[in-house]
Amino acid sequence: MRLPSYRLTIRARLTLVYGVLFLLAGLTLLVVTYFLLDRTVLQNFTYRLALPDPALAEPGTQGARATRVLIAGDPAVLSELDKQAAQLREATRLQLLQLGAIALVLVSAISAGLGWLLAGRLLSPLHRITETARRISTAPAADRGLHERIALTGPHDEIRELADTFDAMLARLDHAFDGQRRFVANASHELRTPLTLNRSLVELAMHRRTASDDVKRLGETLLDINGRHERLIDGLLVLARSENEVVERRPVDLADIVDHVAAQGAATAAEAGVEVAVEAAPAETTGDPVLLERVAQNLIGNGVRHNAPGGWVRAVTRTHGGRAELEVSNTGPVVAAYEVEALFEPFRRGSERTRSDQGVGLGLSIVRAITRAHGGEVAARPREGGGLIVTVSLPG
Repeated sequence: MRLPSYRLTIRARLTLVYGVLFLLAGLTLLVVTYFLLDRTVLQNFTYRLALPDPALAEPGTQGARATRVLIAGDPAVLSELDKQAAQLREATRLQLLQLGAIALVLVSAISAGLGWLLAGRLLSPLHRITETARRISTAPAADRGLHERIALTGPHDEIRELADTFDAMLARLDHAFDGQRRFVANASHELRTPLTLNRSLVELAMHRRTASDDVKRLGETLLDINGRHERLIDGLLVLARSENEVVERRPVDLADIVDHVAAQGAATAAEAGVEVAVEAAPAETTGDPVLLERVAQNLIGNGVRHNAPGGWVRAVTRTHGGRAELEVSNTGPVVAAYEVEALFEPFRRGSERTRSDQGVGLGLSIVRAITRAHGGEVAARPREGGGLIVTVSLPG
C-alpha cells in the first residue's frame, strides 16, 4: 500500500527555516547569558554583616550591641548565611532559565508568524507568475492565452527578471503562432483560386462532345484529386479559424445539429452500406452553430468513412453534470489504445499517413480545435470489437 506523500510549500519551508534559526539563536543567547551571569555575578556573590559602631550607639543599648557581636561571630550563623546565599544563587539560575525559556518560546512564535507573513509577501510575485502560466496552459484558445502578460512591477530583483523573461518568451511565442495561422489562412486562400480554375478546365474538357472515354475517365480522376485538395484546403481554413476563441456565441442545441447532419449524410451512409442511428436528447450549449455543426459532420463522417459495409454509426446527445455532450461510436477496424491520441494529430489516420480515398486527415484535429475554442473537452477510446468512441463535452 502506497502512503500518501505530503509536500511542504516554499512558504512553509521558509517559515520553518526562519523559526528554527531564530530559536537556535535565542537558545544560544540564553545559554551565553546564563553562563555569563553565573560566572560574573553569582559565583562572586558575597555578603557583609553590618556590626553596630559603639561610638554611634545610643545610651542604654550596650547590651543589644554586645549580643549582635556575639551572634555575628557565631559559626552557626555564618553557616546559615552561606546556605541562604547558595539558595539565592540556585533560585536566580532557575528563574533565569524559566523566564528565559518562556520568553524564547513566545518570541519564537511571534517570529514564526512574522516569517510566514514575510515569506508570503516575498513569494507573492511567484504566485502571480504561476497563476498566469496556469491560465495560459488551460486557455481554450492558444492565441488568447499567449496574449497575456505578467507585467510584474516592483524592484528589479531576480523575481522581476524572471517575470520579464517569461513575458518576452510569451511575446515571441505569440508572434510565432500568429504568423503560422496567418500563413495557413493566406496560403489556403491563395490555393483555392488555381484549384477552382483546374476544376473548371477539367469539367469543360469532359463535357465536350468530342471528348473520348479515356479523357472522361482521366477527368473523373482529376476531379477526385482536385476535390480532395479542396477539402484539404477547406479543412486547413477551418482548423486555422477554429483555433481562435469563439467571440460571438448563440444558444445551440446539439440534438438539432446532430439530426440535421445525420439527415444530410444519409445518402452517403446508405451508399457505403453503413447504418446511422441518432439518439438526440436535449443538449443545450452556447457557441458558433457553424463550427459545432462541423464537429458533428466530422465525427459522423469519420464513423461512416472508417467503417465496413454492414457496420453502424451511433450518435447520442445528452446533458450530463450540467454539460452538453455528444458521443459518436462506430464499428470498424480495431484501434490500439496507444494510437488513439495520434488520431487527433493533423494528417494522421491511425498509425498510417492519410490516403487519397480516406479523407484528408484533419477531421479529429478540427474537432479538438473547435471544442477547445468553445471551452470544452474531447476524448476518444477504442470500442471493444473494433471502431472508436468519441465524446465531446461542452459547457452547458
